[in-house]
Order: sequence, then structure tokens, then C-alpha cells
Amino acid sequence: MFKAYLCPQSSALFQECNQVPVYKASMPTSAGPVLVCLHSCVHRALLLKGTGYDEDAWESCRHGEFLLAAQSTGSQGLRTLALVSSLTPTQPRMDISKGLPATKSHSDLHIWIIENLKMVPVPESAYGNFFEEHCYIILHVPQSPKATQGASSDLHYWIGKTADAKAQDAAGTFTQQLREVLGDATVQHREVQGHESDCFHSYFHGGVIYRKGGLASAVNHVETNLYNVRRLLHIRGKKHMSATEVELSWNSFNKDDIFLLDLGKVMIQWNGPRSSISKKARGLSLTCCLQERERGGRAQIGVVDDQVKATDFMEIMEAVLGCRVGNLYAAIPDGSINQLQKANVRLYHVYEKGEDLVIQELATCPLTQDLLHEEDCYILDQGGFRIYMWQGRMSSTQEKKAAFSRALGFIQAKGYPTCTNVEVVNQGAESAAFKQLFRTWSDQPCRNKHLGGGIGKRNQVKLDAGKLRSQPELAARLRLVDDGSGKVEGSTGYDGKGQPASATRLFHVQGTDSFNTRTMEVPTRASALNSSDIFLLVTARLCYLWFGKGCSGDQREMARTVATVISKKNKETVLEGQEPPHFWEALGGRAPYSSKKSLPEDVSSFQPRLFECSSPVGQLVLTEVVFFSQDDLDKYDIMLLDTWQEIFLWLGEAASEQKKDAVAWGREYLKTHPAGRSQATPIVLVKQGHEPPTFTGWFFTWDPYKWANKQSYEKVMKGSLGAASAISEIIAEVHNFRLSRWSSHGKTGPLALQGSQDSSENGLELGPKGSSSSTSTCTSCARPMINGGLPREQLMHQAAEDLPEGVDPAQKEFYLSDADFRDIFGKSKEEFYSMAKWKQQQEKKQLGFF
Repeated sequence: MFKAYLCPQSSALFQECNQVPVYKASMPTSAGPVLVCLHSCVHRALLLKGTGYDEDAWESCRHGEFLLAAQSTGSQGLRTLALVSSLTPTQPRMDISKGLPATKSHSDLHIWIIENLKMVPVPESAYGNFFEEHCYIILHVPQSPKATQGASSDLHYWIGKTADAKAQDAAGTFTQQLREVLGDATVQHREVQGHESDCFHSYFHGGVIYRKGGLASAVNHVETNLYNVRRLLHIRGKKHMSATEVELSWNSFNKDDIFLLDLGKVMIQWNGPRSSISKKARGLSLTCCLQERERGGRAQIGVVDDQVKATDFMEIMEAVLGCRVGNLYAAIPDGSINQLQKANVRLYHVYEKGEDLVIQELATCPLTQDLLHEEDCYILDQGGFRIYMWQGRMSSTQEKKAAFSRALGFIQAKGYPTCTNVEVVNQGAESAAFKQLFRTWSDQPCRNKHLGGGIGKRNQVKLDAGKLRSQPELAARLRLVDDGSGKVEGSTGYDGKGQPASATRLFHVQGTDSFNTRTMEVPTRASALNSSDIFLLVTARLCYLWFGKGCSGDQREMARTVATVISKKNKETVLEGQEPPHFWEALGGRAPYSSKKSLPEDVSSFQPRLFECSSPVGQLVLTEVVFFSQDDLDKYDIMLLDTWQEIFLWLGEAASEQKKDAVAWGREYLKTHPAGRSQATPIVLVKQGHEPPTFTGWFFTWDPYKWANKQSYEKVMKGSLGAASAISEIIAEVHNFRLSRWSSHGKTGPLALQGSQDSSENGLELGPKGSSSSTSTCTSCARPMINGGLPREQLMHQAAEDLPEGVDPAQKEFYLSDADFRDIFGKSKEEFYSMAKWKQQQEKKQLGFF
């Protein structure tokens, strides 16, 4: 508990500190009450001073525990010690307000790494690189909220797969402190390496790089123009690509994915024989991004699409990795979540009852917004795919601070994987993904404590068709297929094929004012009627205005206006249940029709969402692009744009194999949507290069000439990367290298290419002096290597003259496979080569490798 025994003079002195609670304690004397303020964002206690004690009497704090000493100068001569302990004394604290960049800065993305339980800013040049032993904090602050995106900030804490518990706790604590600074208009996310949310991946268009180990200093997070590199990256993913540093061995390869052998001045992309052309293109994009970001664009890139044809590049790979034997394995499925699983949503009420925490299930899909009360907290479980923690604006501070811990406890109780994504949303700052889990949603203020108490009337703006060119989002939201520049004809005398229309026609009228009313012709039969709306039945003699029992006065007024445009004939009003015989005769007789009262759908609070469609195992898998733009539309893609009123399926010109599945995917999306979407929602196919304004208007900017200026993967391969000059330059670079042992910081490891230029220029250490060996293949090995290594009997206790050709007698142990090495030495090669040289020699003597 918080204890303080100090002697202040006046409580008025504490009014200046208004960010956090002021704690009050009583003195066991007549000195009066004591006020001490602990600032939640500062790594110290703020002792607001009076005149009754020494202002310099401070003691430093450690790990959240504060020891303050003060000596009274009053007449009583009291000497008092105060021990101030926070509720969680081991939690790190820091002055975040000093390290938090201004939200109006040129960048909308800020990243910190947790080092030694401190938040250290990551340089922008290193964005997208994540070390597995660390935790990170990522803050995204939209600079200019667009029509397609919300204005809320997103705050993520990322957990590396080998990060320790202390780093994880520190990241969670700092995230909570940052949220207090940023306010409630912030969505919080918990991300685990390899299982991040689509929102997280959308920040890194070039892809995410997972790097092994830890980082000694954030200053060296990524060094541009550093060529002393030797690593193998496994590149995979769909719309969101990631590259993971893996073991430098052929054992890491598979048939389906992309691999990048990065040797500093040369970067070789190896494409699996079963990898798709879209995966190859995205892998090349990530490779080029790495070349630009880490090598200043000066590294040479080679691509192995066909091992038989790319002999020069394969020669380099085999020199580094050894000879590859055996067949490649298929890639392990990435475990993508299908739409059916995402549709299984359940809402739970979370509250305390005495000393117990109660989690009570309230409802399953379809959910309604009025289930959420502003004084409570709720967990929304989306099929174990993601856990949302919703916090009402009137919920307690203690409940808000416990959000992540409660969500993690729920995950554990349900038996879900620990990598399950967690998103904490505050009332009024809900993400687009959260809102679309409900049948309807309104951002309008409520009239009572329940969210569903009422919907305020929106301000209407008169449409100016002349602005549609400069404001394409109007065309998209109002569903206008052109810019309004043509001549308007209100004619209904002909059908769409130029033939005279039938004398009897039925029109469905929906809307309450001149801005949202629309009229659509429907089949002329009684089953098309609906009690909630108004219909116009035009016959040869007159026009009937049929008013359903559920329609409003505003609907009736608009219908009367529309009727004057549809027909010039006499009008007759017909109330549901009081229809004359001629009305039913014109419709072909009575028939059952919908009589359910339908609520007016408010779609203004739903934001459009863009997804990449795929079907790897016969089931629809959607990958969302959260902050989307035209750049996210690729010729190899089929993309689904959900505007709530319509479903657009954008067909890339090179996605020919999957185009036949597009409509079925759209129907499956509607069928499995957790909000219980109407199956009558229009599905519109849009071809690349022929996008209507109703589609392009949802994008912040649209360049109609973009497709003509963008090179395809094939053109890139035949152009800059595939040109003879580029290949010859790479080959020349390779033949200027010579093979030697990699020797860095006292370590000995796999074969690597060593530069013939001065090492101070290219960062590579030269091989042994006097060596004249040139680049060669491993085909001259005495016997095939097993799993990337030679059999142990060819290496152990063998004289130099008895070793297979090409084996260095001083490094015989290196030619063992990784499995044999660990079996013989009891450790990995990396662990062995990190030992002191004399220890290495001693073990080699004992085991017959010296």
C-alpha cells in the first residue's frame, strides 16, 4: 500500500499537479494531513514542497520504490521519514512524455525497443527489423485521417519469440503508461512474433525482417552500407511479407517459398520450384527494399528461377552452403484462419463480484451494439483468432489497467495459443474490424447510458454534381457511377435493351430525404413487397402509391416526390391491408411477402475494408490491408473491397487462374460474415484498368495511368535484373572473390565469399595471404555430403592426406552435418565457434579432429 508521513503546510500547493491522483495520509501528530503526488509517467515521486521542511532532502528511487526524507524546520522540530511504495514496485517507470514524439511530426510511425528495461527509440532506417530476443513498442498516429480510415491511434507492443519475461512485462507496462499519455482515443494491440495482426503488417510495405539474437545498442540496429554480412532469410507470406533469419544450410529450404542468401555485396534470391509468380514478385520487392535500405542500393541482386540455367548463382550458393543432396520438402502450411472460424463470435461481460472475477457469456452472432454498456467492460472472442477487450468510457481506471492481464487470463482459460492476438478498444475509438462484428453500429452520441438509446440525426449536405471530379469519395459514398457531366433523362418508357417497357411496372422506394432516397425497379409480383417500405405500382390506367405499415412520414413524402418523376398518370394512395382488387390483379394475384419491421440501416459509421483473397486449401482466406491505397492492388491479386453497401471484387489482369472463383468468394464472404450480412448485398466485379468511380472513390488518391507505368515481375527480370550487363557485372564481382574461412571476432564458421578489395572498403576480411584459389563448385567432393555435411568416419582420426578433396585439415569438424556436430561435440557449431580458440583446439584433440 501507499504510505507517507510528511509534514506539509497547505494543500493548495498540490493543485499544480493535476495529471495523476494525489495521495493523502494522516500524521500521528497534530501536524495535519499529508499530501504526496506520484506522477504515473515519471520515474520518481513528485514531492510537492511546502515551507515546513528541507527541499533538498531527496533520496533516489529504484524499481518503483521511493524513499523520501524530510526534516521539519517548524517549532516542533519533527524529523520524519517517508517510505512511498507503488502498488507494483518492480514495474519500470520512465518519463515517457520526454521521449514521445509530437504527433504532428513528419512521420506517423514511431518505434521503441526495450533495452535493459528502458524504452530506446529505433532509428527510422531500421523500421521493419525486429530482433527475436527483444520486445518493441510501435505507435501509429494518422497524420491526415482519410475517408477510408479512422482517426484513432494504434499502440502495439511486440514480443519476440525468445524475449524473456522481464522484457515482456516492461513492454506491457510502458504500453499502459503511453496509453495514459495518449488518451482513450487509442487502440492497444498485443503482438507475438510470427502471429501479428494485419494492422501491424500494414505499416511495413517492404516487409518485416526477423533477426536472430539480441541487440547491444539501438544505435547499431541497422548499419547502412555494411557488407560484412552472411545470412539466409526465409521469405514468405501473402500480401504481408516477412523474412526470418534461418540456419545457413540447405536444410532450411523448401519447394514453395522464397529464400535470400545475403552475402553483403551479392544478394541471391532463390525461388522455390512450386512458388507462384506473385510470391516471386513480392519476394523480389522485399529483396530490393533490403538492398536499398541496408546497402544504399549498391549490392548486386541475382535471382535463381531455374537452377539448371542459373549456374553462376548456384555456384556461389553451393560454395557457401555446400552441395545439396536429396529432395526438397514441401513448405509447412502457415495455419491461416478461414472465414468460417472468424464468424464464430461470442460476447462476454467481465466484472468483479466480491473478490472474484466473473466472465459471463452474453450473446453470440449476430451481435447488436446495445449489448455494450458504457460503465462496463466486455471480452469479444472471435473464434480464438483474436480477442477484443472493450472498455466503456465510464469503466473504472483499475479495470482499464487490467485489460491485457484479463484478456491473457481468458486466453489461458480457453486453451487458446499464447500467440493469440489481443486488441483493447475504448468506447468511441473502436477499430473498423471491431465495428463490423456487429449488425449495426452508430458513432452518434447516445441519449442514455446504453449505446443503443438513440441515434442523432446527421447533418445533410446538398449534393453538387459538379464537385464529383474533385471529390470522388462523394461518388463512391452516394453510389454514383459517373461524374454527373452527362445529360439527365428521367425516361422510364423503355427497358435496358431499347424495347418498349411493360405497361405494368413495380418500383421500390427507399429513403427519408432528397439525399439518401433511391428507387429501384423490381419484379412485378406481390412477393416483392415489404411492409417496411413504399412501392409504386404503375399500370396503364393509374399509379398506385402503396404504403407499408412500417414506413415513416418522411418516407411517404419522398415517395410522393418520386412518383411525379416515375409516372405522369393519376396517383392513388393504397395503405397496406386496404388494397383494392385491381391492385392485386395488376400484380398477378396475392402472394406472401416480408412483413417484418426492418430497422433503417446506418452505414455512415462503417469504414471500407480491403482484403486480399486466396484459397490455399480450398477455403477462403482473407488478408486485410488496413491503411490501403492504390499501391496495394497488384496485377496478380484478387482483392475484396467491402463498403458495407456493396462488395467489390477487383480482378488483377494476371490473376486469370482464380478469376472464376471470385464471385463464389464474394458470396462466401457474405455468408460467413459475423454480423449476419444481407445475402442480397450487391457483388460487383471490377477489372483492372476499368474501375468505376464507385470503386476508385474509396481510395484517397487514384492514378488512372498507374498500371501503364508499373513494371511486372517478368519485365523486371528481363530488364534491369536480367540484362546481360547486370549478369556480367555480378559474375565479375563473384570471380573477384576467393573462398576462405569466415573469420570474424575470433569465430570460425561456414565458407563465405571474401572480397579481393581492401577490407576497409567493403567490410569483408580477406582470405589467407598467398591463396590463389578461385570460385569453384563442390561437385569434386570425394563422396556426397549428407544433410549438408560429410560422414563422420571420413573426418574423425584421419590424416590430412586421407581427407576428401577440398577439406581443410585445420577445420575438419566444420564439414560435419549440424546433427553429427551436435551429437559429437554436445553443442551447436555456433556455440563451439564462439568459444576461446584454445578451448576449441582442446576439444578437437580429444575428439579426433585436430
